[in-house]
Order: sequence, then C-alpha cells, then structure tokens
Amino acid sequence: MRIAIDASRALLPRPTGTERYSLEIIRHLLALPQAANHEWLLYLPEPLVPDSALLESSAADVAITARVLPPTRAWTHRRLGPAVHRDHPDVLFVPAHVLPLAAPGALPPSVVTVHDLGYLHLPETHTRQQRLYLDASTRYAVLRATRLIAVSRATAADLRVAYGAEAAQIRVVHEAAPPSAHVDPAAAAAIAHARGLVRPWALFMGTLQPRKNLLRVAEAYAALHAAGQANFDLVLAGAPGWKSGPLLTAIAALGLGSSIHITGYLPPHDAAALLHQALFFCYPSLFEGFGLPVLEAQQAGVPVLTANNSSLPEVAGDAALLVDPHDVDAIAAAMLRLSTDEELRARLIAAGHENVKRFSWETAAAATLAVLEEAAQQNPRQS
Repeated sequence: MRIAIDASRALLPRPTGTERYSLEIIRHLLALPQAANHEWLLYLPEPLVPDSALLESSAADVAITARVLPPTRAWTHRRLGPAVHRDHPDVLFVPAHVLPLAAPGALPPSVVTVHDLGYLHLPETHTRQQRLYLDASTRYAVLRATRLIAVSRATAADLRVAYGAEAAQIRVVHEAAPPSAHVDPAAAAAIAHARGLVRPWALFMGTLQPRKNLLRVAEAYAALHAAGQANFDLVLAGAPGWKSGPLLTAIAALGLGSSIHITGYLPPHDAAALLHQALFFCYPSLFEGFGLPVLEAQQAGVPVLTANNSSLPEVAGDAALLVDPHDVDAIAAAMLRLSTDEELRARLIAAGHENVKRFSWETAAAATLAVLEEAAQQNPRQS
C-alpha cells in the first residue's frame, strides 16, 4: 500500500502539541514492524536531512520517499493537494486538521486527525480569522475525509455534536507522552539556579494564552501568598501566544514579580529539568483536546492539578487533583493541598506512573495504521 503523509508540521523548531503529535505519530508509524509492507510518501516544505527525527527509528528496509514542495501561502491547498493528485497514493494521512481542497475524485481516501474544537467552546480565545478557518477546515474534513481520528473521546463527541460526524467515520486514538528524558540532578539544579529558582515551585508549561487559564492560576497563587500560605513559587513556562500581552500585564499587576517567574519558551532540556524538580504541575486549562502535558508530568513523577472539563479527566484518570477551572478559590485550595499534603502527593505520583501506562505511541501508531488500511479499502467519500 502506498501511504502519503502531510509531514509539514512534524519538524518545526518550536513545536506545540499538534506539531509534537505529528512528529511522534509519523516516526512511530515508520518504526512499526508492518511499515516495511508499505511505501511511504512524506510531503514536506523543506528537504529531509539524513539524521532527521522522523527517520531515527525506521528500519533500513522501509521504503520512504520525501517529496519537497516549496513553501508558499496556503501550502496545503496549493502544493499538497496537486502533489497527492499526481502521485496517486492509496491513502492520504493528514495529522493536523486540514485536508487539501480538491475537486471531487481528486484525492485518494483520506484520514484526518482532529485535535480539538476549542474554537467552538472558547471562541474568545481565537481571532475571528482563526475561528472561521478552523470551522471551515474541520467541516470540510468531516464532509470529505474517509475516516477521522479523534485524539480523545471528548473530541469525538464534539465532532458528532458540532458537525454531525457519524460514529462509523470516527476512530479514537489517544496520544502518549514522549519517552522520559534523562535528567541529571546536578545539571537540572544548575538550570533552575540560572533562572533564579531557589524555592520549591509549581510549574505550568504550555503556550501563554487565555485558554490556559493562567490569570486565575496567578490570582489563586496571589491569594495563598496574601494569606502567608505560599511556601513555593509559581513558574509559567512557555512561548507567548495570542492575547498574551494583556494576560501578562494583568499578572504583573498582582505585584508578585519575585515569586511568579515567567520564563518564555524553554528548550526541551531546560523544560525537562524544571518539570522533574517541580513541587507539582498546575494545568487547570479551560479546554483541551487531549492535554499531553498532564501525561508528561505524571511520567516525570510530578503530582498534577488539572481541570474537570473536556478531555482532561479522560487523560488524567484517577491520578490528578481535578478542579473547576473557573473557581479561583478551588484552584487555590488544590494548590495548598499539593504543596503541604505529602500523603496526597505520594498517592498521585504513584497513580500517575500507572496512568501513563495506558498510553503509548507504539499503540497509537498501530491503531493509526489500522485506520489507514481500513480507509484505503473504502471508496473515496468525495467520488
């Protein structure tokens, strides 16, 4: 079988969740024992170097061809769509939402991964242009894709309710945490010290944007600080996102600059160092399609505080403290418990190690290949 993959988002220098998914699912697909039974076409906007992370686990007998399609605006539609039409693969896999626009019959059977419908749940956290584009591209994927992969049951339910996707069209394939990074304690301590972190800290990692609920997190921390109960600092680690300016201004207005540390984007090694030393991981997001950072924290042996909404209970299992993300007092109370209750911390750490065993990229890749094989046997929906 000839499998075409949109790999355009797999090798970005500063990946967010969708890009990290693209990298992990593609490289684990190529590492499957069954990968040698197929021919793989990877479409990229730039050449694939020999030591690329995409290829590091693939066997020598796996037939992989990289198609470089020059960068342009609307690359997916102007480059990828025509290239797929010319190459006639048996199936097209798009790991990140957007299926190329094409005339009926111009695309092979297609599988599209949908990560979340947050633009519908929290429209105020996206620009109008983003909302229109995401809505149109997801609606088109539901209409034209042979199969949809949802990264959680919550996202699958959203697709059925919001777009009328049929259950038979959707397959739920969970993501997984990446392999646990080796963290040298002395080197990790040096990284923390270089960033001015001396006291224990609670850690958030992710893009700094309103959807992550960081203002309420900071307000909850400020309430503990005012009551003399904050025996830890708060670290907000991540690149600025949309509307981060007003968010950071509001956090600064709390007057806790010496206790709330905003690091900006962290290289993976630094991020792992801070995570492994965190007192607890603070992630009461307003909405998540999967919530991969929860699994990363559990894998690192860090207790987790997260929200009771969207996919987060599904992913966290019984290994996290769940709160109403709109309730500042509830967030503060959970922070206090995780900073003082050693029995609770130990229980959540142990439960977290067990919870992450439910997820693996090898399992996800095998399930994804099964969906691709299933889709290839179907007549294209657009015929």
